[in-house]
Amino acid sequence: MEDCIFLSASVPDPRRAPEYSASSNSVAITSAVRALVHVTLGRRILVWGGHPAITPMIKVVAEEMGVDYGEWVKLYQSSFFEDKFPEDNKNFKNVVYTENVQNDLSKSLFRMRERMFNENKFNVAVFIGGMGGIVDEFNLFQKCHPGKNVLPVTSTGGATLEIEKIIKKSNPELSDSDLHFDMDYVRLFHRKLGISPKEERFQSPKFQPKDVRQRYWKGK
Repeated sequence: MEDCIFLSASVPDPRRAPEYSASSNSVAITSAVRALVHVTLGRRILVWGGHPAITPMIKVVAEEMGVDYGEWVKLYQSSFFEDKFPEDNKNFKNVVYTENVQNDLSKSLFRMRERMFNENKFNVAVFIGGMGGIVDEFNLFQKCHPGKNVLPVTSTGGATLEIEKIIKKSNPELSDSDLHFDMDYVRLFHRKLGISPKEERFQSPKFQPKDVRQRYWKGK
């Protein structure tokens, strides 16, 4: 599938990253992640690097929707954190464990992200809240997938505000105020990702027609 969606999200820790925590909104971060899963599940493959605060959110929403999410989500996790893997990892059928490189955190994370971006074909990347790691993922995503759309949901604060500044340096005229002010995240993602509410949800990507128009709910 060539229109995967990359999610980069985390809830900033005030002890580790007070500079990002000060501007972040944990309620908005949770709402945005939940909305993204609601809009995409059964319609697009969602790929992310396992973050202990985000993975449980995705699991809960997927189970609430009653959709078998095994083939619609792809979770990457570095083996550097092997002794800290969240229990929720066991609930995802599609987990890719990447190498622990020389027991070095930075090298191991880079390997995970490199594989994540090279092994999937993305159409867009969504950034929600976050700390410095999200900025690293933004920079590498742009390098690996130049020209693809990026959506920093700046209403969630955190590192998304830094990403917005980076984008505006190369494109000063760019203005995307709805990412900053529109907190109806379901409606926002339907619009920004080009996913119609009329699209049906499929149990597996292999059952989904390639022609988007053939995916629409036709009623009885």
